[in-house]
Amino acid sequence: MNYKIHNEETVFDNHYKIKKAEVSYDSFASGKVSATRFAFERGDSVAILLYEKDTDSFLLTNQFRYPTTKHQKGWILEIPAGSLEVGETPEECVVREVEEELGYAIAQPKHLFTFYTSPGGSTERMFLFYAETHSEQKTTKGGGKPDEQEDIQLVRLPRVDLVRKLNEFEDAKTIIAFQWFLLNHFNP
Repeated sequence: MNYKIHNEETVFDNHYKIKKAEVSYDSFASGKVSATRFAFERGDSVAILLYEKDTDSFLLTNQFRYPTTKHQKGWILEIPAGSLEVGETPEECVVREVEEELGYAIAQPKHLFTFYTSPGGSTERMFLFYAETHSEQKTTKGGGKPDEQEDIQLVRLPRVDLVRKLNEFEDAKTIIAFQWFLLNHFNP
């Protein structure tokens, strides 16, 4: 099956971009579909499930997320995450983000999955990782980058509370990461 992009243009360009295009593609019924589509170009990102062995806890972030205010939230508990910078590998990015957000120095995170966060509207791919750490690997304060107006709180979730707390999470990457852990490492 084939597709073609016609007349692609940027219709919004600020912190992120929105592209508009005329597209045509083969249909499953042996015909063609032509339509106007929009894509939110957020860039690729990383996320990591961190397990701190000596405290038997997962390391999470609690931070303000403007889009969640639409549903009367504001602060949301999630795994550490961030956007890839130009020329940076996903592995380099996730190591940098963990240090910025939580203050931990990690090495050799294990890549689990790469997935689209919302393929119907966004070009973003998420690279999901897992790493084990130790409280002695906390080398800086963390809390995010002040020049990016980040204000991040470190939260430890004891492993024994994971099953009981799982359906309290509202962040997809966090739910995916914990489901992976439960399928591959569950030991109450």
